[in-house]
Amino acid sequence: MKLNTLALVTLSAACMALPASANEASPTGLWKNIDDATGKPRGMIRITESNGTLQGKIEKLFPAPNEDLNPTCKKCEGTLKDAPVIGLTILSGMSKEGDQYAGGQILDPDNGKTYRSQLRLIEDGKKLEVRGYIGVPLLGRSQTWVRQE
Repeated sequence: MKLNTLALVTLSAACMALPASANEASPTGLWKNIDDATGKPRGMIRITESNGTLQGKIEKLFPAPNEDLNPTCKKCEGTLKDAPVIGLTILSGMSKEGDQYAGGQILDPDNGKTYRSQLRLIEDGKKLEVRGYIGVPLLGRSQTWVRQE
């Protein structure tokens, strides 16, 4: 009888913990970047976490028929100048702040500029709202990325 009671208590505790962990969705994983201007997929970005901060690297691109299959960051400056876009870290320094991730930056390989950034999981973690801005978040643009795994 004591064994059944212990099993029931353990099972109940495990079930109560499930909803808490389900609400702790993380932006780590593989995301398809959807261009905010065209609505078409642009690439696949893998977001990882290290020491409490998020980083994102481009793993794959979906170039248009007239675009370079292996582009480089021609407009980037410093060590990123002419770096291959595939493998490029475009998201860095993001940390959790309430229900979003902020405090980091995002690089736009098309223009070589770096912007402050915010990330927010939406639709139960199936999508990621990515905002890049200068100064204040109101002055920027957003993209929606779709979770792939």
